[in-house]
Amino acid sequence: MRIDVLGVGFDNLTLDEAVERGMELLHSPGTHYVATPNPEIVEICRENLAARHAVNCADLVLADGIGIIKGAQMLGTPLKGRAPGIEFAGRLMARMAEEGLSLYLLGAKPGVAEAAGEKLAQKYPGLRIAGTHDGYFQEDEPVVEDIRRSGADCVFVCLGAPKQEFWMAKHGESTGAHLLCGLGGSLDVFAGVVERAPAFWSDHGLEWFYRLCKNPSRAGRMMKLPLFLVHVQREKRRK
Repeated sequence: MRIDVLGVGFDNLTLDEAVERGMELLHSPGTHYVATPNPEIVEICRENLAARHAVNCADLVLADGIGIIKGAQMLGTPLKGRAPGIEFAGRLMARMAEEGLSLYLLGAKPGVAEAAGEKLAQKYPGLRIAGTHDGYFQEDEPVVEDIRRSGADCVFVCLGAPKQEFWMAKHGESTGAHLLCGLGGSLDVFAGVVERAPAFWSDHGLEWFYRLCKNPSRAGRMMKLPLFLVHVQREKRRK
């Protein structure tokens, strides 16, 4: 049963449980995809019904961001905890490496996916990087075909929301992969282009504030967080 937060249904799982579910999907027939919405994406889904549908149709929807946890608590339907996409991805890769599974990296600027692949192959011995492609492509079919030919078990789709959710819903099955994960800007972090917030900030739910301090140009996007909480409060009163 999913926990509804402003129309987006979140799987009520701990991070460890989410990884276990991810591995189950990897070993299940067919193609499956994971969405990792934060408050900004929930706000997009409030206004864009197609985006909401693409997110809610994911086989696994994880709470990426302390705002989602706070929102669920305010609505009286608490979640077990955060399952940040980048941490989910890290633990999933560790498990994939143990089984010698393969991963395709899609997204970011030219050269970033390749750099991320090199670093991830070093960090997770046994993980096979099946291929990479930047996110600046004009036609989908050549990319889909490249993934299919690579034989990748899993694809990290880092195109930003809601583009990545639309892409996974439309093309996932054609890639031949068992699992696709929408992970936003994670490739920049994996490649070392962007520094992730230190543990103190992440552990206290302040990763968003750290990113804002590092990059003040994100202020416009960050305003979605208080707006999200305003909408949660309105929904609480309505109920």
